[in-house]
Amino acid sequence: MARAALAEFMSSPGGSAGGPGTSSPTLHRESRWIGEGYADITKLRELAAKHDRLATRFQRRAARIQTRIEKLRHAGAVLREKSQVVLGKIPEIQQEITQHERNVAASTSRTGGIAIGSDVTDLTYRIRKLQQKVIDLQHKAHTLEHRAAQRTQKAAELNVKVERLLEQTRLEEQEAVSFRQRADRLQVATEGEVAARLAPPPSSDPNARGAGRL
Repeated sequence: MARAALAEFMSSPGGSAGGPGTSSPTLHRESRWIGEGYADITKLRELAAKHDRLATRFQRRAARIQTRIEKLRHAGAVLREKSQVVLGKIPEIQQEITQHERNVAASTSRTGGIAIGSDVTDLTYRIRKLQQKVIDLQHKAHTLEHRAAQRTQKAAELNVKVERLLEQTRLEEQEAVSFRQRADRLQVATEGEVAARLAPPPSSDPNARGAGRL
């Protein structure tokens, strides 16, 4: 609509330097003013599109980081479950150690602690191996917990980055809306000005006014 009005104004008699009729500096200024107005409108819309593109760019980066955060959280949950499974094996081993210690105490009490047989040394050896196994399992569980904590910490750091990107997205969207609204207001004003200049002047002929009443 705006382009059609501008084209009609430019093609009207005296609307441009190359059109029919006499040209004047005033008409040239009006034509240039309208052209500059539409140039400003297109520039504002170009800026709005630029900020829209930046907003979706930040939003895309935030979405990718959020996917990575969920992946890290899942990995942390899996590692914690593995750690609990490892720790769940320890009570059974400790019960076995307790039973061996009772057997050692019973064998020692029979001899009064004077002679230590191979049955006692064998049980002591088994106890030491089981104790070593408990420590190894504890170390493995703590290692898994540490790895899970590292992933949780990394996810928290990335979450801060996501919040920053989302804030930038909101700012860019606000800028885009602002430029778009300015372009709309300028377009309405320019179209109104063009329509006012294209409107025919009121007739001063009394016969014409009488014919209009009939």
